Amino acid sequence: MIVLLSDWLSNYVDSFRVFSYLTFRAVMALFTALALSLWLGPITIRRLQILHFGQVVRDDGPQSHLKKQGTPTMGGIMIISTIVISMLLWCRLDNIYTWYTVGTFTAYALIGFADDYLKVVRHDSHGLRAKYKYFWQSAVALCLGCCIYGTASSPAETTFVVPFFKDFMPDIGFLLIPLAYFVLTGSSNAVNLTDGLDGLAIVTTLTVASGLGIVAWATSNANFASYLYIPYVPKAAELTLACTAIVGAGLGFLWFNTYPAEVFMGDVGSLALGAGLGIIAILIREEILLFIMGGIFVLETISVILQVGSYKLRGKRIFRMAPIHHHFEKGGWPEPRVIVRFWIVTLVLVLIGLITLKLR
Repeated sequence: MIVLLSDWLSNYVDSFRVFSYLTFRAVMALFTALALSLWLGPITIRRLQILHFGQVVRDDGPQSHLKKQGTPTMGGIMIISTIVISMLLWCRLDNIYTWYTVGTFTAYALIGFADDYLKVVRHDSHGLRAKYKYFWQSAVALCLGCCIYGTASSPAETTFVVPFFKDFMPDIGFLLIPLAYFVLTGSSNAVNLTDGLDGLAIVTTLTVASGLGIVAWATSNANFASYLYIPYVPKAAELTLACTAIVGAGLGFLWFNTYPAEVFMGDVGSLALGAGLGIIAILIREEILLFIMGGIFVLETISVILQVGSYKLRGKRIFRMAPIHHHFEKGGWPEPRVIVRFWIVTLVLVLIGLITLKLR
């Protein structure tokens, strides 16, 4: 919105051209999301307290979590709204990738909101039934996959990038649709599973978003794309702003979500953030890179799958409790230690992911 206005004003005043620079807009998207989050945080928390939208804590979880009972949840409304507002202000609205990203955040936030609403307001411990939740996640993912494939205007937009191989980047064509389905449903659920400790999911998410933002910028730059042997996708430039908006909104939310948390994001935040990372990875053609950078999300998901599978097949559990961050808590690690160590692992994985761009 601001870009369109500045384009018109720059015809009369040259200094308005600064608003068209990608780096300037990326920084402003971050600051806008951060400022909005810090402003809306106290308002949102008070409103959630008035509405009695409190966290429900499992009785079989770590005993230290029982004191979190009643802490305001559904704070993800604040995160997603600030990201979307920031993007609408600073992204080019004539870029289809802007709308794919905004649409993904909005759609998955609505699914998460329905789940949180049933749990918190209707006091239904099951929330949105798994089959309905998965159905809507799948429906949105398939719709987005079809749209992305249908609007692809160059082979680079349907290329499958494999780290460490500069000459092996096959054009997967319509297979982009099922790939998008698995990435979106997988990433949204993975972040949802990771959201169990104060500040764990949000910092992990914004760290991965930072890495993807760098790659999005390189992908939209012909010289860097050629140098790094990655697909050149000019439309990916706006995804840099989406990533910086996630970072800004995440930092603002962390102000209130850091241990001990004043508010939790709930499914409305975790599902949308996970899907947001997924759609960005798909649009910049770096699905495997997301798998590497988001290794903590992958570990959390695998721990749940192994735990459930082992219990059903053998009647025994592999971990003390799943997802795996609870396993370490049950083993005696204080919550802050688990959180910070998972942050460190994520930072290392993001750096490894960035290194793979050159090791081809």
